[in-house]
Amino acid sequence: MTRKLAEREIIELILSKIEESPRMAMPLGDDVSAIEIGYGLVAVLKTDMLVASTDVPPGMSFWQAARKAVVMNVSDFAAKGVKPEAMLVSLGIPEKLAEKRVIEQIAEGLNVGAREYGVYILGGDTNEACDLVIACMLYGTAEKNKIVSRGGAKPGEIVAVTGLFGRTAAGLKILLEDFEVSRQIKEKLVNSVLMPKARLNDGLALAKAGVISASIDSSDGLAWSLYEISKASGVGFEIEAMPLAPEAREFAKMHGLDPIELCFYGGEEYELVVTVKPKLWRKAQKAVEKAGGKLIKIGRTVEKKEIYLKVKDRNVLLEPRGWEHFRREK
Repeated sequence: MTRKLAEREIIELILSKIEESPRMAMPLGDDVSAIEIGYGLVAVLKTDMLVASTDVPPGMSFWQAARKAVVMNVSDFAAKGVKPEAMLVSLGIPEKLAEKRVIEQIAEGLNVGAREYGVYILGGDTNEACDLVIACMLYGTAEKNKIVSRGGAKPGEIVAVTGLFGRTAAGLKILLEDFEVSRQIKEKLVNSVLMPKARLNDGLALAKAGVISASIDSSDGLAWSLYEISKASGVGFEIEAMPLAPEAREFAKMHGLDPIELCFYGGEEYELVVTVKPKLWRKAQKAVEKAGGKLIKIGRTVEKKEIYLKVKDRNVLLEPRGWEHFRREK
């Protein structure tokens, strides 16, 4: 039997067959693509698709699904510190969903999501498909020397995140596996799944202040995001403080779940993971606070290319895993 490839293996194989443009300003495989357009500027592009069978959990409306499709793309722009300007949308619509009520919800969700982040939808394409597919393509421009890649981290820097983790992993267990939870925290956990937010203002503020050396969006999980920076920058991470949301901690305790699993391997959270030189830490904190957010220190970069969490008197090695299409043994 021929072995089936996982998502990242598919991506690596495709990239190995693609000829790189000499005007590329970002390495293939980063959160966005960028190409030089002259005068020190780059055109920044991103495409990401939402597929109902893998990306839309029970309880998510068509309006929320369409908005999420926008957030997925904006989050990657946020990680690079780039302001999105325009979007194209391609829709694959099953025949059973080709009714006015559904299409209105999708259109309204797309527009609300776009305008939430200052983007206008300029057009797109529509076709019949076996599953609902919402594929967005985002465009913006940036100064070439201001866009932040995954590959600039050095040993001895601070690693930080723009929010706490675990709510979405817990929320998905409620929606997909019927886990019970107290009414007090259920809304926060489920809402983190149904109404995700991109940290665009935080990303723009950090890039403008010139304080981060590397950055990535955490939608595939915190552990995997750290490994992506590690691979691109050639550093490791010592995580000193687990950024677990209190609601997720309570959920884990209630059901006997591993809080490390919820925090590091959940995915779908759209926070930013960044590295900062120690001398620029206060400036970075102030930039994010001024933008209305919060920057949370979780550890530091190290020379050895390992990623581990300090738990009391021992180190727990974090595994290179997270959300990945075509891999079922998660």
